Amino acid sequence: MFKYCPECKHSTISFVNNHYLSCAECGFLYYHNAAAAVAAIIKFQDEILFTVRAKEPGLGQLDLPGGFVDHNESLEQALTREIDEELSLPIKPHQLTYFTSEPNTYQYQSIKYNTIDTIFTIILDTKPTIVCEPTEIKRVIWIKQSQIDINKLAFISAKKAILKYCQ
Repeated sequence: MFKYCPECKHSTISFVNNHYLSCAECGFLYYHNAAAAVAAIIKFQDEILFTVRAKEPGLGQLDLPGGFVDHNESLEQALTREIDEELSLPIKPHQLTYFTSEPNTYQYQSIKYNTIDTIFTIILDTKPTIVCEPTEIKRVIWIKQSQIDINKLAFISAKKAILKYCQ
């Protein structure tokens, strides 16, 4: 993550137990805690909405709509914001039902982020018109629950959540 200590600039920094950075020279400590992320299993009748990723990691692979939680934002606020930004789909927090949480990793450029992904479900009464944010989402695909191929999903947390959901 860091080649040099951000405090003293020495190269004596190391990642200890895949949990924190420590500088042997000045004693600097940096805890690289899990980042909070959210995702939604959006269902209409017997179909689940998947996005096709427009960027790495997982370019071209399936994903659940969602993203990272910003500072001073609740999980519900983050998910409704992400769904609106990525899909132009206004969802209200009362439509969200907590489903599960799964650990995950998210490799962005040279940094591997450990995340804790919180997955909610949303059951829709009508199939919405979706307008994708093209820098994030190539397109959306509605897949019948019985026809989902979890091997096409980009992230292990989404795979585990879908497996749980389909049981």
